[in-house]
This record gives sequence, structure tokens and C-alpha cells, in this order.
Amino acid sequence: MLYYLSEQYDLFGSTVARLMDYLTVRSGLALLLSLFIAMAFGQKIIERLQKMQVGEIVRNLGLEGQMSKTGTPTMGGIIIIIAILVSTLLVGNLGNIYMLLMIITTVWMGLIGGLDDYLKIRRHNKEGMKGKYKIVGQVGLGLIVGFAMLGSPDVVIRENVATEAKVDGTEVITYKPENVKAPVTTLPFIKDHNFNYGWVTEWMGDYAETGGWIVFILVTIIAVSATSNGANLTDGLDGLCTGTSAIIGVALAIMAYLGGNIVYASYLNIMYVPDSGELVVYMAAFIGALIGFLWYNAYPAQVFMGDTGSLTIGGIIAVFAILIHKELLIPILCAIFFVEDLSVMLQVAYFKITKRRTGTGKRIFKMTPLHHHFQKQGNAGIDALLQAPLRAIPESKIVVRFWIVGIFLAAITFVTLKIR
Repeated sequence: MLYYLSEQYDLFGSTVARLMDYLTVRSGLALLLSLFIAMAFGQKIIERLQKMQVGEIVRNLGLEGQMSKTGTPTMGGIIIIIAILVSTLLVGNLGNIYMLLMIITTVWMGLIGGLDDYLKIRRHNKEGMKGKYKIVGQVGLGLIVGFAMLGSPDVVIRENVATEAKVDGTEVITYKPENVKAPVTTLPFIKDHNFNYGWVTEWMGDYAETGGWIVFILVTIIAVSATSNGANLTDGLDGLCTGTSAIIGVALAIMAYLGGNIVYASYLNIMYVPDSGELVVYMAAFIGALIGFLWYNAYPAQVFMGDTGSLTIGGIIAVFAILIHKELLIPILCAIFFVEDLSVMLQVAYFKITKRRTGTGKRIFKMTPLHHHFQKQGNAGIDALLQAPLRAIPESKIVVRFWIVGIFLAAITFVTLKIR
């Protein structure tokens, strides 16, 4: 809104209008605005949730300090969503297709997560929305983003296109940078790191590019579903999902800035995505909102984000990575989310297999998702393959250690772009 007014009507004077043209200025404003909104209005929203008796339902899992969290307000993800939307609507360029898709993602996933939390509170149990309906919502978002990127003329990448010509009887090949629409992404650990999904469907002949877009849309759906569910499972300790997501957000913001700037993209030999730099403004708002929310969510938490926040955060991270053509880096950058996912799947599968074979189900971990494994004391009567650590680790220490791992993963993600 402020960006539009300064551009169209010079409402704030020529100096402010010029400043609003700078991506870094608007990104800084978005971060400060979202941080201020989350911190200034967070307490009032928490008090409102308490009056509405929107409290967390805690199952007794035998974890230290767990039952003291009973009744702590949930659905705090509303704070994050409001902070993001208000700040991006104020300083973002709403005519940018990438910004519009991120706003749609925020609202879409916020509604799914909010409905899930509402059903949990209404029914007074942890079930909430059935898993199949969540998947339908995640698939729907994947289809919206995938087809929008396919259909929008503004979603392109810059490539050096080869042209052949004969000069004095000699065939000469020249390269000219042009905007092209193609299902291309970044592949880590590979020298020529731009990967076209159409290569997978070359067997389709003339329809190879169409097949490539179909593969891209399928990858989009998988990325949204997996990342969203992973963030949801990670949200089990005070500040864990919030801090981890903020670290991921910083890494994605840097990638978007570099990939949206033709000078840096050319110098670093990475994919240039025209107009994608506007995403930095959105991600700055995302980071600010998370830091502001962490003020209340840090141990001991005054509020939980609930599925309203965790599902939204996961969806935002996935779609953002897809828009800057870095979705294949998600397994590295968001490895914490996927390890949490994997720990649950392995635990369930191993329990079922051992129960079918021996009549008694056994575990791999003391408890899942993985962060709870570290809260349990080893050799204390739990029949699990992995008993280490033998001493239970305090919740706050587990969270900080996961943050450190997140920083390490972010660094590794950047390193993969230069290994060639």
C-alpha cells in the first residue's frame, strides 16, 4: 500500500518515493514492521486467546515439565500471520506475481491450520482435522502455485540462448541472454547445477516440456506437503519450530536477493530469476514475525503457535523455495523438518513389523518426534534400539542445539551451490 501510494501519487514526497524504490529499504521496513506488530500486539492477542479458553490440550507422555503446559494458549500462529500480512501489504509490491503467490500461501495455509486448531479445541482432543483433509489442502496449494507458475508470463528465468548464423561461410554460434519459461530448478552438488524437469520426460518427444511441467507440479505438491507436515511435527518444544524456521528464512532471503539481482547472479554463476527480488520483502516480514513471536514462545512459552502457525510456516518455506527455483535444496536446508518426519515414520513402521513378527512391538527411538527422544532418560524401561543419551536433556538445551544444527545446515546449503 505505501509502495503503491509513493509510486502513483508521490504522497510522501520525492525523497521517500525514491527510498521506497530500494529493495533493501522496503525489506528493512517489512522486518521492523512485522517485528513491532508481533511484539506490540502479541500480548493482547494472547490475552484474548486466554479469555476464549483456547488452551493447549496436553497428553501425559511422561516428559519433564510437560503437564505444566496444559492450558497454555494455542493458535498463536495468528500473531505470525497478522504480522506478515500487514507488513507485506504496507510495503510490498502487490503487482508482483511472486508476492501475490506468497500472500495466497499465507492465507491458504493459515485457514487450514486455523480450522485444525479450532476442531481440536471444540472437540477437546488432539485429533483435529482428519489427515486426508489436510493433504487435500496442501495438494490444492501445490496445484495453485504450480499452475500459476506455468500460466503467468511474469514467471521466467534468464538464460543464454544460443543462435546460429553463417559469417563468410563459417557457422558462428552466439549466446544472447533471454527470458525463457521452463521448468528449471537448481541441483546441489552438480557442476552444471541447473536442472530441467523436461529432461526426465525426453521420451515424450514433442511433449517433453509439457511432461516436465507435470513433473514440476508433482514436485511442488510433494514439497509443500512434506515441508508443512515436517514443520508441524517440529513444533513440539518451546521455540523450536520458531527459531529453526527463522534460520531457514534468513538463508532463503539471501538466496532470493542474490538470484533476483542480475549482477550478483552473473558473478556467482547462479540462476537469475527476474522480479523475484521482491520476495526478499516478504521473507523479511516472515523473519521479523517469527522473531517477534519468539519473544512469547521462548521457554517457558506464554503461547503456542498451534497448527495455525506450524502448517503455515512449512507451506511458506516450501512455496518460497519453489518460487526461487531452489526446491531441491529443501531436503538439506530443512533437514530438521524431514528428520522429524522420518523419525515418526520409522518408529511406526518398525513397531508394526516387530509386533507382526514377535507379537511385541519394539521401538527405534525412546519417543518420537525425534526431539522428544532427547527428553527421555536412557535405560529406564523403554524397549528402544537407541538409548543414548542416557541422561535426559533439558528442553531449552535441546532447542538451542537444534538451532545450531539449523545454522550448520544453512551453511551447507550455500556451500552446495559452489561445489562444481
